[in-house]
Amino acid sequence: MKNEVWGYARVSTKEQNLARQIEQLKEFGISERNIKCDKISGKTFNRMEYNALVGTETTAPTLREGDLLVIVSLDRLGRNYTEIKEQWNYIINVIGADIVVLDMPLLDTRQSGDNLDKRFIADLVLQILSYVAQKELENTRRRQKQGMDVMPVINGKKTSLKTGRPTGRPNAQFPDNWKDYYEKWRLGEMTATKCMEILNLKRSTFYKLVKIYEKDL
Repeated sequence: MKNEVWGYARVSTKEQNLARQIEQLKEFGISERNIKCDKISGKTFNRMEYNALVGTETTAPTLREGDLLVIVSLDRLGRNYTEIKEQWNYIINVIGADIVVLDMPLLDTRQSGDNLDKRFIADLVLQILSYVAQKELENTRRRQKQGMDVMPVINGKKTSLKTGRPTGRPNAQFPDNWKDYYEKWRLGEMTATKCMEILNLKRSTFYKLVKIYEKDL
């Protein structure tokens, strides 16, 4: 069976674009059908397309012995220091596939073979970079928390100093005819489900408004 070359691309959110990574993988010579993509945080390895490549407890990996997995940079593989090392070792030692990291030529297991020096250098670089990737994630979280801590509280919500906008979800708004239908519901003249339908409210929003409304009665 011919060995396959697979590409893996990842961004952290659905709003981010995978195009740059996909283009670099295609330039390496990988066909688009062999490029797997996820839009999910790098702090978890529970990802649909990644799991398809490496397998799970109940599914066999798409990667086979002798195949090659290509990623643009190490942080596309993940951001958890311990799990990056575990996944790397699993792919090359258990599955028997090779890995190439495009922006770090030293991370190319095809060049290691039985050469102890090259494998040592690759493993050392992997440990350093995976550590840096996790530290970067931790530093980002710390900066975000520090930013939130200094935000003023206006109308009960943390408010951005830069935009003047409150953070978090917007407060629920009462429909214009809320009082009429609230009273019908409380008097048993109408079911909560019917009120939600007429007021065009989700169940969670309806009961949240009830709680707020009754608090002010």
